[in-house]
Amino acid sequence: GPLAQRACPGLAVSAEEAEQLASALHNLTRHVVYRGLTGAEDILRLFPENFHQNLKNLLTKIILENISSWRNEAQASQISLPRLVDMDWRVDIKTSSDSIVRMAVPTCLLQLKIQEDAALCGNNPVVSALTVELSKETLDTMLEGLGRIRDQLSAVANK
Repeated sequence: GPLAQRACPGLAVSAEEAEQLASALHNLTRHVVYRGLTGAEDILRLFPENFHQNLKNLLTKIILENISSWRNEAQASQISLPRLVDMDWRVDIKTSSDSIVRMAVPTCLLQLKIQEDAALCGNNPVVSALTVELSKETLDTMLEGLGRIRDQLSAVANK
């Protein structure tokens, strides 16, 4: 790549060696960001035993100085599901009648405001409203399902 080409003369290495170096540095920084390593000791452990001590310390210092911006950039550039911006709900009583029986049925109206992933819609993220009408039975089923998901996530988090 362009980085490797610019590094060749300054490092007095071949284009292939510069490419290997750039690739290794990229893999190292990706690993540190992905694993959430924030301590110098954690990063220093990634280097082989026989690695040049001063170079290892310098690379670790550079990584620690830049890791928060790299992490923010990685999070901002990943494609994700729409994000919940706001939620509102209310319970309405639906009434209907015929000549014999008058009926009152409670329903829950749930309005979700969601923001599309900024990576998909440029710098102007789109916020849209989604309204869902839930009967008591549907709401009970949804809450039961969410409870199961919560329990499963708790079990995984406690392992």
